[in-house]
Amino acid sequence: MYERSSVGELAQRLRQELDRYSPGGKLPSSRVLVERYRVSPVTVSRALAQLAAEGLVVTRPGAGAFRARPRAAAAPAGDTSWQEIALSADGAADLVPRTVDASGVTVSLAAPPPGVIEFNGGYLHPSLQPERAMAAALSRAGRRPGAWGRPPLEGLAELREWFARSIGGPDGTVTAAEVLITAGGQSALTTALRALAPPGAPVLVESPTYPGMLAIARSSGLRPVPVPVDADGVRPELLADAFRATGARVFVCQPLFQNPTGAVLAPGRRAHVLRIAREASAFVVEDDFVRRLVHEDAGPLPPPLAADDADGVVVHVGSLTKATSPSFRVSALTARGPVLERLRAIQVVDTFFVPRPLQEAAVELVGSPAWPRHLRAVSAELKTRRDAMTAALRLCLPELALPHVPSGGYHLWLRLPDGMDEHAFTAAALRAGVAIAPGRPYFSAEPPAAHVRLSFAAVGGTTEITEGVRRLRAARDEVR
Repeated sequence: MYERSSVGELAQRLRQELDRYSPGGKLPSSRVLVERYRVSPVTVSRALAQLAAEGLVVTRPGAGAFRARPRAAAAPAGDTSWQEIALSADGAADLVPRTVDASGVTVSLAAPPPGVIEFNGGYLHPSLQPERAMAAALSRAGRRPGAWGRPPLEGLAELREWFARSIGGPDGTVTAAEVLITAGGQSALTTALRALAPPGAPVLVESPTYPGMLAIARSSGLRPVPVPVDADGVRPELLADAFRATGARVFVCQPLFQNPTGAVLAPGRRAHVLRIAREASAFVVEDDFVRRLVHEDAGPLPPPLAADDADGVVVHVGSLTKATSPSFRVSALTARGPVLERLRAIQVVDTFFVPRPLQEAAVELVGSPAWPRHLRAVSAELKTRRDAMTAALRLCLPELALPHVPSGGYHLWLRLPDGMDEHAFTAAALRAGVAIAPGRPYFSAEPPAAHVRLSFAAVGGTTEITEGVRRLRAARDEVR
């Protein structure tokens, strides 16, 4: 059984059995629990730690685990209603409301209820994560001289050099001096938008686009302005119109396997987009989030826009998180010119620096033989899963339009039939035992049609994908 589900199941069983013990009573030893429930010692240890965190048991080194004594009566709840006035009393002058809607982000971060198939996840399933390689890298990193000291504010030189090569290619169009190590792609995007646009300013975004970026923009007081995307990426003529109409100085895009459409910016549009931004004296924030999740059949990838940018138009965001683990939060901001100093200043003020042990572990991981093996294995498995999901959808739900099958990334973007309500369909899907992401949060303005996004990376395998699509068919029958 998968380790994390085993921990949850054992914790639930122990919870149910706690009434058999008086307060302060000793639970069976770890060895007895291992034998009784046929789980590993690690599972027992984690389950007991979970119960201890809930205040149900107390663990004493060398003595064992004991049922916790009843807690004292909770203090009366306070009255926090005054905060509604304090948080909004001076908001009349705000150009953009300061309330933050994180629902578009949390839908892909929250763990689904037991038994629910996770088609809304934004990360690799644990079976696809390089857990052994990461553990080995972290162990080696912890033994490096100075590993627990303060790192350079810009990041470790070795790691910055690695990111520079991965962006600029063998010709070295990007240097390590132009790279700033950050704590995950979300943090890097936040730093970039704060650096490039003042509160109240417009920021051009692809439509549809990543909800987390829309949340960043709105929480920073920016006004997202949509620019439509088609099968070849953002439409340059509409981008130029948007710059003229708004006076914006920032455009955020995902040229490679765009989220959620999966589109790749066409070769003929790449230089055009950079030229339009340069003529508008604007920056392009390139969110290169899944370059390392290419599928086996993709063929050669286009380089990042930053690799072809000599004028400092592009601020590039690259991350290791999507290809490793949601907790391996190491990314890089790359820029040239005066903007780099502003990015660095905001990074220092917000977070000081990325913890050095994590940076050292990243250096160890990407420099190990396990890294290319992991990327090859993920590339093959993502193609297999993508093919399984597209085949199942065409067989069971042919009325859900799938205009583009991507050769990278971890999701499919489907248009619902006219008249089908995406919220009703999403709710019916959850009742049927599968979690999906509704399309509305991906649009900064009114959407042209109802959509859903389905992830094939966060599930256990192709069998689960097939079962999930079967459950979606039942959900469709319910909302018809």
